[in-house]
Amino acid sequence: MYEAFPSLEFDVPAPHVLRLTLRAAGRLNAVSGTMHRELAEVWKAIGEDEDTRAVIVRGADGAFSAGGDLDLVLEIASDYETRLRVFHEARDLVYNVVNCPKPIVSAITGPAVGAGLAVGLLADISIATPAARIVDGHTKLGVAAGDHAAIVWPLLCGLAKAKYHLLLCEPVDGIEAERIGLVSLCVPEDELEERALEIAQRLAAAAQPAIRHTKLALNNWLRAAGPAFDASLALEFLDMTGPDVREGVAAVREKRPPRF
Repeated sequence: MYEAFPSLEFDVPAPHVLRLTLRAAGRLNAVSGTMHRELAEVWKAIGEDEDTRAVIVRGADGAFSAGGDLDLVLEIASDYETRLRVFHEARDLVYNVVNCPKPIVSAITGPAVGAGLAVGLLADISIATPAARIVDGHTKLGVAAGDHAAIVWPLLCGLAKAKYHLLLCEPVDGIEAERIGLVSLCVPEDELEERALEIAQRLAAAAQPAIRHTKLALNNWLRAAGPAFDASLALEFLDMTGPDVREGVAAVREKRPPRF
């Protein structure tokens, strides 16, 4: 069933538990153009997988995901067809996670940025370690925070904290993320995988209609925020046509403050 998603890794660590791993060796699991498309589409396949009752999503090698590949960002900025395609993929990624009937558990450690972070925070139960470094880096790149933030951050941690972290790209570690409600739990590094699996197994063993219907009902809060998300995504891709994004990418690559 998952052969259509070769950039993603899958295994079954326990009965009825599917584990999805983001892996991009040497790039902190940055999301390439191919992975971005597959990460948007895979949730429909998971929803139709009768053997899967719960999902774990994690990153490989001590990192969750360093966000969108900078080459892809520049391609979005310079090519209309790419911009149009990735716009729809970004929208589908968020709504497909929200609408996936199976409960999703995210295991977050190390950097968690961009499209990877969208999945991590939209998961039904999110688990981070103290070493997690959660940051929405959009404004630092010169574009609006569009790919998931408006739909979920204000609900998780409140509008004041959301504005502080999204406007300033202020990073959050796992301890602070749990304190402000951005993630469900913060656990020690050596307990992350075990805790994620334990929770996924509990979800898989529970009455499935009850679990799925509770998720369906609760996620109406996210669906109600859909217009705000749609606007933020449109504004992000509008900003992709402006001059600031190229300076933002150059600054990240040259490890210097941007000069907007």
